[in-house]
Amino acid sequence: MDLPLLPDLCRAEFAHSTTYLNTATSGILPRAAVAEVRALAEAAGAGLPAGFGDFERVNRVRAAFGRLVGVDAGRVAVGSSVAVHVGLVSASLPAGAEVLLPEDDFASVINPFVLRGDLKVRFAPLETLAEAVGADTALVALSAVQSADGRTADLAAVRAATAAHGARMLVDATHAAGWLPFDASPYDYTVTAGYKWLLGGRGASYLTVSEEAQGGLAPLHAGWVAAESMWDATYGPMRQLASDARRFDESPAFLPYHAAEPSLALLERIGIAAVHAHDTALAARYRAGLARLGHEAVPGTTPIVSVPGLGGRQGALLEAGVSTAARAGALRASFHLYNTEADVDRLLDVLAG
Repeated sequence: MDLPLLPDLCRAEFAHSTTYLNTATSGILPRAAVAEVRALAEAAGAGLPAGFGDFERVNRVRAAFGRLVGVDAGRVAVGSSVAVHVGLVSASLPAGAEVLLPEDDFASVINPFVLRGDLKVRFAPLETLAEAVGADTALVALSAVQSADGRTADLAAVRAATAAHGARMLVDATHAAGWLPFDASPYDYTVTAGYKWLLGGRGASYLTVSEEAQGGLAPLHAGWVAAESMWDATYGPMRQLASDARRFDESPAFLPYHAAEPSLALLERIGIAAVHAHDTALAARYRAGLARLGHEAVPGTTPIVSVPGLGGRQGALLEAGVSTAARAGALRASFHLYNTEADVDRLLDVLAG
């Protein structure tokens, strides 16, 4: 898709009226997703069978997410949050296992390992994480793109180091999938929240598990939806777990999954390469404008741009109709497919006073 067409398409797909530069906190639902949520809620309120939710739709979403990150649907489990997926991986580790994490990564990536209390947790700077992998490392867990400031990890280097030492690797793709061409296939596990760059609602999340890693991951929260034939497993012990990653499913929250189908379809229709070009071009425009104003952003090229020391401006920006975020003392702006150059210039104008 030709890049200049993106704003025209998105004017038809999105209804927001503010200068919304806060996708790293939560994405905007497309109109079609809002319509699906409304239809499901109204059917539930009317007591209609359609209000029960649609498992086949959930499976279509599973397949669409798999296509987006380059894996078969059989490697994708659905759930409600990144922390639950990471907790499942954490529970699979033996007591005393060493887990290596980047310093100051997002809490949902870190806490499930730290709070177990019987794992050896080590931290290293993101930039030297690959060099910190050692012979005793059982797992490295990290975000592909840092939530706080948009810094990117050298995933290839970390993957080479884990392979060399026989360690597994977990990647949080929450701030990558949806704008960055991301391939989940090299990793034992990936986890992704669906309500940010994937334009879905909070309560949809995705876990990918390699075929090799599936055998070592216990489905500790398995309910009837994790069975090979789930409608035959509603009562009593299930006869057989699902033969693929569906064994790690949580029972889905239907509202966000009904929203996710048109949202993922929109991303597929546009193409992640086009979204990537659009988002990063807007971020580059913002970085150049910041430099003209004498502000120094955290170095990088991602659509997440953080400016240390400007976090206190977030409230005034919001009063002016510009939605951003304050994270770790910095002002964080994040740009996605529904944003335009005019949005960037509006943010810069308000910052300039």
